[in-house]
Amino acid sequence: MDASKSQLLLKRVVNVKAIVTNLWKEEVQQQLQAQINQIDQQLQQIDMEGQRAISAVQKQSLQPPGPQTLQQIENIQVQINQKKSELLEQKNQSLQNLQQVQFLELDQEVNQFQMEGFFRVEPGDNLISKLQVEVVLRDGVVEEIRGDI
Repeated sequence: MDASKSQLLLKRVVNVKAIVTNLWKEEVQQQLQAQINQIDQQLQQIDMEGQRAISAVQKQSLQPPGPQTLQQIENIQVQINQKKSELLEQKNQSLQNLQQVQFLELDQEVNQFQMEGFFRVEPGDNLISKLQVEVVLRDGVVEEIRGDI
């Protein structure tokens, strides 16, 4: 077998960074605000659905409600509170991210996301340097590719 024709196609994680610009900050802030608004809507919806479920249980039960009915209502309330707690945690994280974005300086590089990409290796290649590749974007446009492609 000819060693010069030995190649292998591998997959790697590529870090994508963004250069902070006014446009980038505006877009990220809009995305985060949209997430916060969506969470607020979900919180309202959970409250309404929970109240409907509790009302339905109360209508079907005897008056005064028995211990089984009270347990059902309590279970519904626990589920509502758990879901609301999860959503409030997400909202808090989005608010923190929103605040952090406001303090970023222009032309600073920030990690935006990761993606997978394929690359070829052959005998003599430095695998470590081939794994360390990143793409730098300015307003969504590739400005630089760093590393051993």
